[in-house]
Amino acid sequence: MAELGFLIQAMADLVLGAFVLRWLFAVRRTDFRNPFVHSLHRLTNPVILPLRRFLPSVGRTDSATVVALVVIAVCRSALLCIFHGYGVSSAVLLFFGALVTVVRMLLWIFLGAVFAHALLSWVADPYNPVSRLLADVSDPILRPIRRYLPLMGGLDLSPLAALLLLQLALYSLNLRLAPLFFPYDL
Repeated sequence: MAELGFLIQAMADLVLGAFVLRWLFAVRRTDFRNPFVHSLHRLTNPVILPLRRFLPSVGRTDSATVVALVVIAVCRSALLCIFHGYGVSSAVLLFFGALVTVVRMLLWIFLGAVFAHALLSWVADPYNPVSRLLADVSDPILRPIRRYLPLMGGLDLSPLAALLLLQLALYSLNLRLAPLFFPYDL
């Protein structure tokens, strides 16, 4: 039975991750011609395009993507609560649990992007589409750290500091907030 719970959570996290990435790529104004970004848009368009008929963009924010992201996160939380036998207590707790889930997913995405960007910076061409995408995603995390952490003998230690800070944020989130909303996720 635990295996089924893991499978449900993994599939829900994959779907949620796709929509978080779509939102993040829109916020970061990532190049749409990048093959990965284009594929992600094509994958998530069946959900987003019908929502856009009812939810126009507000400024630079794609409200259809934000609504889809929140609905998927709430459904994920409700499904996992029901599966683990906790039931759905209130819509407010589900909503805040969904926000914690989205923030946790963003932290994992930033962790992966910073780590992969640091590794690829040693071996890959900086104009490679994957390298450009990882640079676009990890830049908001690395830029403020680079202002305060100078190069040490030609080595950029900002990815190391960023990984440490992101892991600290993830640890704090999992230790302090997640148990309030996800009793099954201990």
